Amino acid sequence: MASSSSSRHSSNNKLAESENASAENSNNMSWGIELWDQNDNLAIHTNRGIDALDKYANFLRDRVAIETEYAGKLRRLVKNYQPKKKEEEDNEFTSMQAFRNLLKEVGDLAGQREVVSESLQLQIIQGVTLLSKTLRDDRKKCLSDGAMLQQNLSTQLSSLERAKRNYEKAYRDSEKAVENYKKADMDLNLSRAEVERYKTIMTSKIQQSDDAKNEYANQLQKTNNLQQQHFSILLPAVLSRLQELDEKRTRGIREFIIGAAEVESSVAPIIARCMEGIVKAGESINEKEDSFKVIERYQSGFTPPTDIPFEDLSKLDPDSLQDHYSNSMSNHLTMRGTMSANKIKKRVGIFNIFGSNKQRQIIEACITMKNSLTADGQKEDFSDLPPNQQRKKLQAKIAELQQKIAQETNARDGLMKMKIVYETNSSLGNPMTVEGQLNESEHKLEKLKIDLKKYQGYFERANQAQVANNSPQANRNQLQNGHRTSRHSNGSADDHHDEGDDQPDDAGSLSSSSASPESGLGTSHTSLPGSGQGSANENAIGEDAYFETEVEPLQPLGTCRALYPFEASSEGSIPMNEGEELQVIEIDQGDGWTRVRRANDSNGWDEGFVPTSYIECTLYA
Repeated sequence: MASSSSSRHSSNNKLAESENASAENSNNMSWGIELWDQNDNLAIHTNRGIDALDKYANFLRDRVAIETEYAGKLRRLVKNYQPKKKEEEDNEFTSMQAFRNLLKEVGDLAGQREVVSESLQLQIIQGVTLLSKTLRDDRKKCLSDGAMLQQNLSTQLSSLERAKRNYEKAYRDSEKAVENYKKADMDLNLSRAEVERYKTIMTSKIQQSDDAKNEYANQLQKTNNLQQQHFSILLPAVLSRLQELDEKRTRGIREFIIGAAEVESSVAPIIARCMEGIVKAGESINEKEDSFKVIERYQSGFTPPTDIPFEDLSKLDPDSLQDHYSNSMSNHLTMRGTMSANKIKKRVGIFNIFGSNKQRQIIEACITMKNSLTADGQKEDFSDLPPNQQRKKLQAKIAELQQKIAQETNARDGLMKMKIVYETNSSLGNPMTVEGQLNESEHKLEKLKIDLKKYQGYFERANQAQVANNSPQANRNQLQNGHRTSRHSNGSADDHHDEGDDQPDDAGSLSSSSASPESGLGTSHTSLPGSGQGSANENAIGEDAYFETEVEPLQPLGTCRALYPFEASSEGSIPMNEGEELQVIEIDQGDGWTRVRRANDSNGWDEGFVPTSYIECTLYA
């Protein structure tokens, strides 16, 4: 085994040595030496090589066109599937958020394909085009130089051939002249003068033959010298230039192919991150969270109806039995359908139950305020919505007003600074020019603060109504005098009595959640006359007296610790110190606020809202 191993090593070494020798020999190979007689074939080969380079350039152009088209189609795809305005309300769901993130990543992918297209165009295609043009120009020059060298050699060969023919002719003529002279010299009939003439001709022909011989020898030497220089120096130099040109083309194709791959590889990490983003978007989908958000969006806040009490018909007056049965069924159906609770009949003589103009004005103001609609057709206090939806709308409205107040405050402060600067240096401007703008800003700011206070009042009363509705006392009060009460979307209870149309429904539907700070009704939890026992409520209103519903405190959902200090600057919020422990009584409803509770110095409780991002919550199981 050792011998076989050593033999393998020796064979591998010999193979490596042969490869190195082959590479060394290939490096020493020269077209001018090895292919001295293949000028025409080399011209054809170099032309085909440059054509192949142009073909690669055309391939890259088609590739760039495909990349550009692909990127454009990806961008159009992303644009076509962007959520429409009517779908924006679904953006809170994790599945829709994941889809939006997916579209963003696909858009980034389109951008990377555009980068590939632009890089191939600028870095590769332009380089290939320039190289092709340079090679064609150099090849043309090489072929032109080679043709000139060949023409010079051919001319010299022709001169040699001509000199040789002249020498041959002169030599034959000299031989003939010598022969004629010998004949004349032997002819006794010729005179001495005739013999001398033949001798002169012979001498002349011999001289011409010698001159032609010398010219032939001279041309032969020149031809041999030129031919040796042509095939050993001049032509190899031209062929070497062709070889360098072809090697430059081959090397260029190699570099361009590698460069194109590097262009693709340069965007690969970004494309990989896009893929990671798509996977992360998919992993972010939480079906339980989406289910909770569906509950949060559509939960009305109403409590399910309690058991229908048994009604002993034998104890009722036979004459009122039918009316009683109709009223009971109407109450039950109203309780079952929460939307039907918003359909309140108009009564005639609604103010006849009150004994003073002041009471009438109060109710008129309440009805006017309650029936005022927002731009989207909803009531100003959103009392036509279920309790939970009403609170969310009010929270959004409060946040919007707070943002507008902050913006208007900054604008007013800027105007005040500008006025002070103008008063200090009148050359900069007239302070009276900003006086009107400052007054207008103050007016807008005051109006926004009034609206904020009004909506904070709406929100507080909606919270109190929600607490009252969810308390055991409220559930017990749903059954009064053996009849069912109908809970409206604004949290008020409308009792249907046996009197039928004798009680005004409109007055009974006005709850404290729809009363504004300007109405003068305060924050009583008791509904207006018509919602309870007729005469008792009338007396209460006549004396400007209000009943307060005993509200049981909310059970804590967990505890929280303040991460940062918070100074309460708006109504409904409470301050807290860093590290303070509080009870959580209502989790964040998506508005960034959490309702908490703390014990105060008077053995009571303080409740309010704090920013969710300022606390760390630990909820009970």
